[in-house]
Amino acid sequence: MIKTLSKFCLICIAAIFISACAKKPPQSDIEARLHYEEANDPLEPMNRQIFAVNMFFDDAIVEPTARLYRMWGPPDIRDGISNFVTNWREPVTFVNDALQAQPKRAGISVSRFLINSTFGLLGLFDTADRWGIEGHDEDFGETFAVWGIPEGPFLMLPLLGPSNARDFSGFIVDFFYDPVSLWLSHRNWTYVRYGRLALRGLIYREENLETLDDLSRSSTDLYATMRSSYRQLRLYQINNGDLDTSEEDDLFDEEFDDFEF
Repeated sequence: MIKTLSKFCLICIAAIFISACAKKPPQSDIEARLHYEEANDPLEPMNRQIFAVNMFFDDAIVEPTARLYRMWGPPDIRDGISNFVTNWREPVTFVNDALQAQPKRAGISVSRFLINSTFGLLGLFDTADRWGIEGHDEDFGETFAVWGIPEGPFLMLPLLGPSNARDFSGFIVDFFYDPVSLWLSHRNWTYVRYGRLALRGLIYREENLETLDDLSRSSTDLYATMRSSYRQLRLYQINNGDLDTSEEDDLFDEEFDDFEF
């Protein structure tokens, strides 16, 4: 019975995805075809519907909560919470640094975690940054990109926002194989595990209140603007802040020139 129900659910999901696909322009319409390929958004009709729901949820709950968090949370307390959440994500960054064959950056991640977990009181204070050890962030979506895995179609995920097939897969790996999450799961602290994710989302929304307000006011098509902005941000993150992509070299070749699996 369960297997039958699972198959039925998969068929329904597949049907929804197929029906939501944007119709590919004919070969004769060159301009429309180029725009379609550039957007890489075959699920645009469905994505736009999800985006509308996300914006409603943001307007009703997330943004007001973020503004209350800013209003009632003193800056020092907000900084401490942000530092704490960031510190306990360092193990994920370290794992991805290692998988990307970046030993120097992996060493920085380990150093920051050890320093901030001790001298920084479990990460409430970014002592490592004060000592000149600047942090960075890595995730499995970036690792997959470095390995040469294509991004796949653009996705608008419920509640989570802009993504693509590669980054969504990376998010799943990050969530379930994050060393801290595994430890929390072992302790049966599932609510803490999901609470970390919700808190990260709240911190991100509070830090980007003005940015998203500006985008909303200046964009004639906010969905398209968010799609473009997300791609630019991910390109920036994948290249570790280097936007000079003029040589169009494959990231896999650059990072693993002499590396064999």
